[in-house]
Amino acid sequence: MAFISSGYNPDKPMEDRITDIGPRKFDEFYPPVIAKNKGKWLYHEYLRPGVLVHVAQSGDEVYTVRCGGARLMSTTHIREICEIAEKYCDGYVRFTTRNNIEFMLSDKSKVDPLVKDLEGRKFDGGSFKFPIGGTGAGISNIVHTQGWVHCHTPATDASGPVKATLDELFTDFQNHRLPAHLRVSLACCLNMCGAVHCSDIAILGYHRKPPMIDHEYLDKMCEVPLAIAACPTAAIRPVKMELPDGKKVNSVAVKEERCMFCGNCYTMCPSMPLADTEGDGIVIMAGGKVSNRISAPKFSKVVVAFIPNEPPRWPTTTATIRKIVEAYAADAHKYERLGEWAERIGWERFFEKCELDFTHHLIDDFRDPAYYTWRQTSQFKF
Repeated sequence: MAFISSGYNPDKPMEDRITDIGPRKFDEFYPPVIAKNKGKWLYHEYLRPGVLVHVAQSGDEVYTVRCGGARLMSTTHIREICEIAEKYCDGYVRFTTRNNIEFMLSDKSKVDPLVKDLEGRKFDGGSFKFPIGGTGAGISNIVHTQGWVHCHTPATDASGPVKATLDELFTDFQNHRLPAHLRVSLACCLNMCGAVHCSDIAILGYHRKPPMIDHEYLDKMCEVPLAIAACPTAAIRPVKMELPDGKKVNSVAVKEERCMFCGNCYTMCPSMPLADTEGDGIVIMAGGKVSNRISAPKFSKVVVAFIPNEPPRWPTTTATIRKIVEAYAADAHKYERLGEWAERIGWERFFEKCELDFTHHLIDDFRDPAYYTWRQTSQFKF
C-alpha cells in the first residue's frame, strides 16, 4: 500500500521517476540489434577463440569479440576501451562477470579490423593490452577478490597470483584445446567474496594461526561485545587481563581449537590481527561448477592443503595448477568438466594423474543432514 499511495506504478517503474539514485535501467544500454531481437535468438557459434556470432530468428547477427580485462583498471585504460567501442561498435561495450571485455557489433566487415586493432595494442613491456580469447573449451579470465591491495583480512594477494597463473595458462586462454571450459577463481581468504567454492580450479588464501591479541589496546580500540559476536564459531570470550605494569584491563581470549581463522574478529577489532608470514598461504581446490549441464552443480574439494606465499610469481602455485590442467586436458572426455572427470576416474586416480600428495586432511567427510534432503539443483528428477 505504501507504494500505491506514493504513486509508484509497478507496471511502469520508470514513470514519474524523480531521483537519480541507483543505476539506469539495463535495457537502455542494449545495442539496437540486441534490443530488437531479445528473446528471439536461435543459436550462437564460436568463429574462432574469442570471436562469437549470435543469430536471431529474424536473421540478424551480432558479432562479439571478447578479450581479457583486469579487475582493477586505470581511467586511461577505460578511456581506451571506450575509444575502441566508439570506433568499431557505435559505442557499445560490455563486461562479463569474469572481467572480460566484449565488443559487440552487427557489421561483419568490422570484425577483422577490430581484431587486428586489439592485437596491435600492447603495453610498454610488450604484453597485450587486450588479449583476445576466453571463450569455449578453454580458460576464461580468472575472477578474483581484493587481496593485499585493498582488503584487511587476506591470507594471500589476489592480483599477483592471478597474473602469474594466467601467464602460465595464457595459451589456453587463446585456444579451445580443453575438453570443456575451465573456470579458475581466486579468493584471498575463506570468507570468499570471490565465491571460489564452485570453480573447476580455485586458489584460496588461508590463515593457519588464530588472531594475535593486543591486550593493552583492545579495550581502547574495540567494542568487546562486537568482537565476541563477530565470531561464527563462538571461539571468543571476554576476560580480565593483567598487564606487566599491574594494570587490569578488559580483553578477550580465543579458544584456538574452535577458531576457523576467518578474520571476522579483526574486522570488528583492530587489536586482533590475523596476518602472519608463516601462517598465511594458499589452498588449491578443484572440481566445482555452477552449471546444471550433464551433472548437478558441485562444490570444489581441497586437493592441496597448503602452499606458502611466494611473491612475486608464486611458482609452486602456478606449477601445481599447470599439472592439474595438463592431466585434465590429456585424460578427460569431450564436454566433461574437471569435477566430472575426477568423479569418473575416482578421486584416488585424480591425485595420481595430477601428481598431488594425498593426506588425511583432504578426506571429504562433511555430511550435514540437509545434504541429503535439500533440493540442490534445478535438474528435473522423475
